[in-house]
Amino acid sequence: MRLLRTALKSGLLAAQIFVLGGWFWFYLESRAARPAPPGAPVVFEIARGRSVRGVAADLRARGLLRKSTPFILRYELFYAPRSLKAGEYELPGSGSAGEILEAIILGKVRLHPLTIAEGLTGEETAGFVAAAGFGTEEEFKAAFADPAAIVLLDPKAADLEGYLFPESYRFPKGTAAAEVVAGMVEQFKSEFAPSRRLRAAALGMSVRDVVILASLIEKETGRPEEKPLVSSVFHNRIRLGMKLDCDPTIIYALKKRGPFERRLRTKDLKFDSPYNTYLHSGLPPGPICNPGRGSVEAALYPAETDFLYFVAQNDRSHVFNRTFREHSAAVLKFQR
Repeated sequence: MRLLRTALKSGLLAAQIFVLGGWFWFYLESRAARPAPPGAPVVFEIARGRSVRGVAADLRARGLLRKSTPFILRYELFYAPRSLKAGEYELPGSGSAGEILEAIILGKVRLHPLTIAEGLTGEETAGFVAAAGFGTEEEFKAAFADPAAIVLLDPKAADLEGYLFPESYRFPKGTAAAEVVAGMVEQFKSEFAPSRRLRAAALGMSVRDVVILASLIEKETGRPEEKPLVSSVFHNRIRLGMKLDCDPTIIYALKKRGPFERRLRTKDLKFDSPYNTYLHSGLPPGPICNPGRGSVEAALYPAETDFLYFVAQNDRSHVFNRTFREHSAAVLKFQR
């Protein structure tokens, strides 16, 4: 009996030593980093539906893991049955199995920059986004044509023109065009905070009115210091019942009809379109581009002036005038 107890004690001790040794080995292996030069990240992509063992084998084949077993054991012990998130990762070349697994479990996918310039139309944005690798133009246009995302702020919206906020974004590889559209609209909503809605209401304007006016300002000048002055001209004209005489509204109408890559001619000023602000008073029926932050702010906070006219100079800046006589002289001087 004494021999049996001794044998059992010895067996239990050996088992404890084995387990502790296994844990110690597992800890060292899962925390051990692969020797690599510092600052040398590796781009690694996980295909949708790839198994844990398959990912471990891929990581080892790329030299990112010394051994597959610690990676798999760590997953089974701490993360199963959570799935490994598909996508493109930028992993540290000298990272440990634990660090790599945590990055993948948390879905810390590599993000690609996408900068949308101010003043693009929805159609122009579609081509730009597709060229950056986020879906196709057709997919973007289909999402752009659905105004559901903005209907609470603009019940009259026929599409998302004006609401694709120009900004620098970061999206994972393979992001669908519809997700890009949704992200841009959400950014607009974030920008057009309640304080701006209250300011619009104080001016007697809807959100749609502000965006339309901001789109005109955006297309008239790219100079931040001029935006409040251009806004003041439009606000003053609207208050006096004058037509806005905004050339970019005609260009927008002509582009909706077909390709347009030339300067406006006198006959274009008579082009029959509700967007032609030489023919129709007030704001056009919709935004003519997607305005940026500066133009939205200018639409809400115009400079206090009595300017009614402006004309472009040779350096693309503008001269602002109060009377038609002054304006005519400026036109003769700068646009002969």
